[in-house]
Amino acid sequence: MTDITAPTPRAWLGIALVAGSALAWSYGGAIQRFIGVEDGWTIVFWRCQFAGLFLLAFMLLRDRFDGTIRLFRSMGWPGFFIAVGFALVSTFFVLAVTMTPVANVVLFLASIPLFAALLARIVLKEPISPVTWGAIFAVILGVGIMVSSSIGDGGSILGLALAAAIPAIFACMTVVTRSYPGIRMTPAACGGSFIASAIAASQAGTFAVSGHDLALLFCFGALNLGLGMALYVTGARMIPSALAALIGTAEMILAPVWMVILHNEIPSGRTIIGGALVMAALFTYLINHARQGPRHPDAAAA
Repeated sequence: MTDITAPTPRAWLGIALVAGSALAWSYGGAIQRFIGVEDGWTIVFWRCQFAGLFLLAFMLLRDRFDGTIRLFRSMGWPGFFIAVGFALVSTFFVLAVTMTPVANVVLFLASIPLFAALLARIVLKEPISPVTWGAIFAVILGVGIMVSSSIGDGGSILGLALAAAIPAIFACMTVVTRSYPGIRMTPAACGGSFIASAIAASQAGTFAVSGHDLALLFCFGALNLGLGMALYVTGARMIPSALAALIGTAEMILAPVWMVILHNEIPSGRTIIGGALVMAALFTYLINHARQGPRHPDAAAA
């Protein structure tokens, strides 16, 4: 008798694509550490320029010219809001990594689902289960431990503030996508990349970089940010959103590992303890959410 609960080939493909996106996103901080450009705004300009061009080429290949134009036209103001949010988080990630350990930045990213749940409770009046409340408090405790470690070691308060702003912005984006579930993420990410690049162009001291750094910036933009987004939006349409979120946690686990292997950037003891609390809270929340089933329609992934 056939097991009807077994994943289909399409589901396995979706799992592989989402896992690939987590892998692609995980080495962003490690690539940035190899780049010899001192001006963070110059890095943002080139990274987001390459990411925007990659995503534009991806849409043109997938949807052709007319389809790509329709995707941008259908974004509306909610899609523009998501694009601006994507521009901010892309910028803040680069600037934060220049000021604070990558592990701290990535572990702040791990708290995004819980920030989103808390904001959805405030704005959309969505109920929060006791498990989610417990996870939120655990994240607050874990982040507090991480922050105390960084400040104690002379870490940048501005870098930590930029890292902390990323999940807050993502939470706002999540509330918008739940209110307008027809938002398409690929054109929003593409537009956001070009917005971030334009902002960085007005702040960068120079656009001149060496050929070696330009190659790294291409990888940082196209193969880290752009390819990761393309893999995710393709794979997330094939599997449940809760499963995609669980697989996506591999990014938070792999990113500090890359830093240890490639740059010998070993997290402090308090960062490891705080990060363990954050990851445990995230896994608890996502597993509980998967068991309950989604209450709200997801935004259009593509």
